[in-house]
Amino acid sequence: MSSRVALPSRARDNIDWPLLIVVALIAVVGVVNLYSATSVARAGISDLYVTQIYWLVAGGIAATVVASIDYRHFERLAYLIYGAGIVLLLLVFILGRDIHGASRWIDIGGKDRGFRFQPSEFMKIILAVSLAKYLHDDPKLPTGPGGGGRGIKDLIGPAIIAGIPFALVAKQPDLGTGLILLGIFVSIISLAKIRWQSLASLALTFAVAAPLIWNYALHDYQKKRFISFINPELDIRGANWHAHHARVAIGDGGLWGAGYMKGTQNHYLFIPEQQTDFPFPVFAEEWGFVGCVVLVCLYAFLVIWGIRIAASARDRFGAVLAIGVTAMIFWHAFFNIGMVTGVLPVVGVTLPLFSYGGSSVTTILIGIGLLMNVSMRRNVVG
Repeated sequence: MSSRVALPSRARDNIDWPLLIVVALIAVVGVVNLYSATSVARAGISDLYVTQIYWLVAGGIAATVVASIDYRHFERLAYLIYGAGIVLLLLVFILGRDIHGASRWIDIGGKDRGFRFQPSEFMKIILAVSLAKYLHDDPKLPTGPGGGGRGIKDLIGPAIIAGIPFALVAKQPDLGTGLILLGIFVSIISLAKIRWQSLASLALTFAVAAPLIWNYALHDYQKKRFISFINPELDIRGANWHAHHARVAIGDGGLWGAGYMKGTQNHYLFIPEQQTDFPFPVFAEEWGFVGCVVLVCLYAFLVIWGIRIAASARDRFGAVLAIGVTAMIFWHAFFNIGMVTGVLPVVGVTLPLFSYGGSSVTTILIGIGLLMNVSMRRNVVG
């Protein structure tokens, strides 16, 4: 047995340096961009880049702790962690703080001296762990007539696991986080070898349910976002303001960009929520198409590397867990970049390690810690 396998104390020798380096690069570029995005005199946000650094440090510590604990311990505690996550989502409706018409945050230590966190952010990681546990415990495909894949009834369990937090998050309301949870579920279930007949049935069910979802599940402001997406020139001063000026900023960047801290759309306060949902247009205007390609390549590498970690995991739980975390990162980047470039409706999804936010940054870094965990132990026996 090799020394790296026999000596757990030398786990540091197994650090996944490519993963660590690309995450550090994205985080550093994100802080630099956040400094520019908030440099314009706006009450309460000019020093957010400093707070972001604090969150990155705290999240890095959390990631280190998570990476140092054998991920099989999370498998044993998966359903207990899931139950705690559901309780926190329920507490949002009791203790939650209402911001812009949505109750998604819980204040800890008071409004002025404490901090607030968003339970739905952490539910993304919890869902990945819980679904990995479920598929690990149920690894066999159904046999008999029509075997060779899972049917609808075989998806009831994971659908319930994902459906409960999805329903609670949608009730807050938080469509963006709900879509991320759905993306994690779909990505993980895609590993389960579902029969094509079952996929067709699911597609038909969704098509039938779509009008009901539109009429009874979506809020008016969410409907306006979809309508604005279909007609980009409609209500530019209202529902389409965010998307319109995001596209203008990206277009202004051209090939090489206007230069660091020289973007006019941000400078003249045309880009709203530039620190959370819309940091990419600020970056695109300043660094241009070339800068955007580099940034997208960093995210693409992170996703591909996550899939590589899943493929080399030592067990089914580790593989599915790695896919779940990678899916979370992918769907975050996909939805955020898609909505600011106009190819998707605005749904309020942050860009991983680029957008400001304590809960978001901590969640992503905990996910990175889990990826590092699986990668470091892929050759460990026992």
